[in-house]
Amino acid sequence: MRKILAKPNSKKLTLSACCLTHGTHDGLSSSVYVLLPILAQNFSLGFSQIGIIRAVYTSAMWLLEIPAGILSESLGKRRLLVLGIIGSGTGFLAVSFTKGYFGVLLAFFVAGCGAAFQHSLCSALISNSFREPERRIALGSYNASGDIGKLAFTLVASLLLGIGFGWQNITLGYGLLAILVALTIWILLDAKKAGKLSVITVKVIADKKHWGIKDRNGFKNLASIVFLDSLIQDGFLVFITFLMIEKQVTTGLVAFAVAATLSGGIIGKYAGGLLAARIGVIKSIVFFELLTAIGIMFVCYAPGNISFYLLPLVGIFLQGSSSITYGTVSNLVHKKQQSRGFSIIYTIAGSASFVGPTIFGLIIDSLGFKVMMITMATLVLVTLPLCYLLKLGLERIQSSML
Repeated sequence: MRKILAKPNSKKLTLSACCLTHGTHDGLSSSVYVLLPILAQNFSLGFSQIGIIRAVYTSAMWLLEIPAGILSESLGKRRLLVLGIIGSGTGFLAVSFTKGYFGVLLAFFVAGCGAAFQHSLCSALISNSFREPERRIALGSYNASGDIGKLAFTLVASLLLGIGFGWQNITLGYGLLAILVALTIWILLDAKKAGKLSVITVKVIADKKHWGIKDRNGFKNLASIVFLDSLIQDGFLVFITFLMIEKQVTTGLVAFAVAATLSGGIIGKYAGGLLAARIGVIKSIVFFELLTAIGIMFVCYAPGNISFYLLPLVGIFLQGSSSITYGTVSNLVHKKQQSRGFSIIYTIAGSASFVGPTIFGLIIDSLGFKVMMITMATLVLVTLPLCYLLKLGLERIQSSML
């Protein structure tokens, strides 16, 4: 098959569209963290019910991540990306009109379904548009755009709630914004500029009947690390505002607990990639995981406002590890099956985001916040022996190439 390369302007348009998509989807997703305390108060919810709200959103992503990646091979990535953003926007529009707990669950499930049509599609578009070393830089920019979206959406929601805006107005505005972004993405990913490369790549991928995993044990261990990381990250972000309330942190600060954590995450994503390039993947993951466990325990035992001011620092390590783990997918999966490899990893991350808030909510309801935080820190440390097993897998791949 004839090799066709994207033109420079096509690369930039593709990357811009993917970054805008990622920032919007992750921003919408993270704004749920800010809305949860308001929804809990409005509908008199327990912590397990709060966890279920978040779990429903992420379960939709979890269920549809792999189908989205495979479906894009026949329907095209551009069309599905736009439909996904419209779906998420529709879900948020529906939230603004809900009158009860089950209505909220249904609306967020719709929003989560739309969010599933993003990660694997954008990662594949970028991977197939850029060559090394540009590819890693482009994927790094894509990952960082998600955190910028998270911070922007949560910060705006926190500020609007702080000055008296109703949560229904915020979700309505975010839903309309998502639909506007969908129109922008459709224009940016014009078929004549960014679509041709993806169509040709799709044909190559569709011809392969296997998933392209170079070392199954290594990939399983990477997936296990991603699962635990996502479990803890999502659980921490869902309940950190409630922990700050429990610690009697100043009321004006409580609303910014999620934003403070996410601000550290932006730094962590860049720092993780840079550190991995300098000292290696395994050492970087171990470093980040150890400091995550230590940071969680500091937040758990630190008094009042001090625990709040630790959140940006904890966010660096809590979220920074994901830029290292996701970047390792390309080492374990053949180039022409990258989209499928990413879809598996994102599905596993989504399943963890479904399980985590539910489990941690039940722990809080029955045993309290302290036990929940200790459980999180302990689970972080479980990744350390998995790092050693991942190292063996990467070494086997390297040996086979010699």
